[in-house]
Amino acid sequence: MSSRTSPTCQPITIRRAVARDAKRLTRLVRGSGAYEGKYASAVAGYRVGPDYIEAHRAFVAVGSDEQGGRVLGFYSLVLAPPELDLLFVADEAQGRGIGRLLVAHMRSEARAAGHDRVKVVSHPPAEGFYHRAGAVRIGTALASPPAVPWDRPVFEFRVSSG
Repeated sequence: MSSRTSPTCQPITIRRAVARDAKRLTRLVRGSGAYEGKYASAVAGYRVGPDYIEAHRAFVAVGSDEQGGRVLGFYSLVLAPPELDLLFVADEAQGRGIGRLLVAHMRSEARAAGHDRVKVVSHPPAEGFYHRAGAVRIGTALASPPAVPWDRPVFEFRVSSG
């Protein structure tokens, strides 16, 4: 567990996700403004279940607030092969550095697991974020209708050794 401070000086804790977070993470994914309009079908029935949380390295960013610690974002790291599977920040919490904190934490987890690179197949509207967060574009994942009827940029985070 780690504590950091976001640019708004609100303490942010990043902790391992647990089964009881599943419904909140599912709501965060389904409610994401990045998946409105033509992208809505990609998350319409998406579910982050307790089984997913148990099978992956999923971490949540929790803010200290009057509700006693609201989930502001989360990520999921798959280790074999190393890939950032999910990364979401609540719409109302974007622009406060939470995504960057999650990426830094993910890189630390990947490094601890002995990896030097982590792949990301990005949602098209998130391309700018990944670029600003230090990922390098390495290709394009072609559309695979009907589930994903659009091409997606593929990035790679290089994980330093220290």
